[in-house]
Amino acid sequence: MSVAVDLSGKVALVTGGSRGLGREMVLGLAAAGADVVVASRDLASCEKTAAEVRETTGRRALPVSAHVGRWEGLDELVETVYGELGRVDVLVNNAGMSPRYDTLADVSEVLFDKVLGVNLKGPFRLAALVGTRMAAGEGGSIINVSSTGAVRPRADIVPYAAAKAGLNAVTVGLAHAFGPTVRVNAIMCGTFLTDVSAAWDMDAFARRAATFALGRGGQPSEVVGTALYLASDWSSFTTGSVITVDGGQP
Repeated sequence: MSVAVDLSGKVALVTGGSRGLGREMVLGLAAAGADVVVASRDLASCEKTAAEVRETTGRRALPVSAHVGRWEGLDELVETVYGELGRVDVLVNNAGMSPRYDTLADVSEVLFDKVLGVNLKGPFRLAALVGTRMAAGEGGSIINVSSTGAVRPRADIVPYAAAKAGLNAVTVGLAHAFGPTVRVNAIMCGTFLTDVSAAWDMDAFARRAATFALGRGGQPSEVVGTALYLASDWSSFTTGSVITVDGGQP
């Protein structure tokens, strides 16, 4: 086996792929040789990331506008990708959202349903569609991006934590549904310093991060190694696993 991760000839679809962790995974997958599909609601942002992929790696990059929370639109996304690139070998369900709210009583049904739609229903539906095609073809790898909020929920992320806990369960179930040729795993992410962190009180965060084993938040690029492991043959005997990447958060 080659020491380097080699995804040459593979096609990877990444939702929420134009920014944050998704963008870093897109760039990492392309650097390893994969052609990539950059999907998010913001087509202009997808096009920008796709252009960066082409310029830095020479790989094919397809920008697609897609809203993961809209169940009926995911069929169109899958048809577009297979129509343009012919296959999907790696699916990264990365798109997510966790809107702020003042109190739990302020959480409306609309907000609750949106959070579950993007973080749970959408990933399930997309994995069901792509996983079925993978299993009927040459197999593949599905990577769900979860959160440590699933196992350490806080008062300000209750709907999000519930959705990610559901995604962890879905990960295990799909591994059994699509095995043995399709592997399904999750990366349970802790606190990463993405563009969202620009709005944080960094002094307060520094005090919290001091309790982490590594004493800091993660850089977005630090999720890439785990994603490449799960996308490649290096994880050939890993499925139904939820891998924590959180810098040792208590």
